[in-house]
This record gives sequence, structure tokens and C-alpha cells, in this order.
Amino acid sequence: MNTLLKKMMIALLAVGIGQAVWAEDVPNLKEIMLKAESGDAEAQFFLGAMYDIGQGVRQDYVQARKWYRKAAAQGNSNAQNNLGMIYAQGYGVRRDYAQAVKFYHKSAVQGNVSGQHNLGMMYARGTGVRQDDVQAVRWYRKAAGQGSSLAQYNLGEMYFEGRGVRRSFADAQKWYSKACDNGDSRGCEKNLRLIPEYLILITSPETSRTKPK
Repeated sequence: MNTLLKKMMIALLAVGIGQAVWAEDVPNLKEIMLKAESGDAEAQFFLGAMYDIGQGVRQDYVQARKWYRKAAAQGNSNAQNNLGMIYAQGYGVRRDYAQAVKFYHKSAVQGNVSGQHNLGMMYARGTGVRQDDVQAVRWYRKAAGQGSSLAQYNLGEMYFEGRGVRRSFADAQKWYSKACDNGDSRGCEKNLRLIPEYLILITSPETSRTKPK
């Protein structure tokens, strides 16, 4: 791992429609620009993130999109996810949900946890793609398995509502609990409210128990 990458700390932040991946702990700007202009995909992503949030440079969504696109073209999954965010939010470009889905998918299939969560959200909402709860559950589950508290909470919601899966309070409680353990206050609140309902459900003689999946 080169010096630049050692200095880069990637944080997941909940923003708007989903998660974006930001770069923190800004190293020397000149070094970043030189590496980005020479074709270094990680530097291109990092420079795009700097322009995206105005960290170390004046905020400029057009420049952010430019550098994300260069990094995304080289397969950088973080840049692909953030480029999806740019299109989903309409930052410096006309809002285009279809393009957002395109780049979220590119990111997700590479195993990027934010890309997976965001793609799941697009399927759940039917935004930029045909609404498909089964696909939403699929991508939420992948992201949840990698520790995304947002995906864990949303997967809990899918089980609670019976969307894309058979309704299961047991599984909803499982995923709300995981989200809560990972710091999602909504998961904690839903878990507390769900426990009494779940206990009534599993002790009812008319209801068969369901095992968490």
C-alpha cells in the first residue's frame, strides 16, 4: 500500500438517499493532484471526494463528478458509489436516477457495502429501476452481512413488513438488534417496540414459531 493510501481513511456517512463514501485526513493537495492527473484511481477518487465536500478545496460538484468518473472508469468501487450519489442527488448535474442505479450496481457487484445498500434502496423505492422487493432484500442482505447498520435496519423493515420475504418478527428483531448494536438508534427503538409483539407472537398457540434467518 502506497503512502497516499496509508493516509486515506474511508468513512461511511448517511447522506440523503443513501450512503456516500468520503475520504478523510487530507494529505498534501499537490501530491493528490499529481497522482490523480497521472491516472492513479485512488487519488482520483480522493480528489473527487475533496471537491464533493469542500475539504481542502472549494466545493465544486462539477469537479467532483469529473474525478469520480475518471476513477469509476478504472473500476474504483468507492468512486462508482459516490458518482451514483451525485446523479441521485443532482449535485452539479441534472438528477438522473437511472444513471445512479447504473453506478450503484457497478459498485455493488464489486462488493462495496455502500453501493450494495444504495442499490437495495433504489430497488425498494422503485427509483430509477422497476420496484423489486426481492432485489432490495438481496442487496440489503449483502450490505448487512458486511456490517452496514443502515442495511441491517432496512432489512429489519423488510422482514417486519413482509416485503420481498415472508413476514417474520423474529428476523425483523434480529436485524433491528444488529443495527442497534452498530449504533443505529432507529434499530434500538424498533427493537424495543417489537420485543413485546414478538413475545406475544411466539407464545400464541395459534402461531408457529419462525427461526431467524
